[in-house]
Amino acid sequence: MGGAKLVDVEVMLSWAWTMTWKGLYPILSLSKTVYQKGISLTKKAMKQVESRLQRNPLLPKWNILIQPLYLVISFSKIT
Repeated sequence: MGGAKLVDVEVMLSWAWTMTWKGLYPILSLSKTVYQKGISLTKKAMKQVESRLQRNPLLPKWNILIQPLYLVISFSKIT
């Protein structure tokens, strides 16, 4: 994190804005939604989420790519 103290929302967003991947900057938005604690997905719903996960074989616990739902639906209609 380059020594940045993530002490408030403004600092976090400004730090995240500086990150790039292959020359692209992130699109950021702040969600102020408060979610209930203790809510969990059904097994069926969780399987749908897991179908969109791609784990990096070198760091499978920490490095996960989550495919957007739209791409997953579009690709499944094509094939």
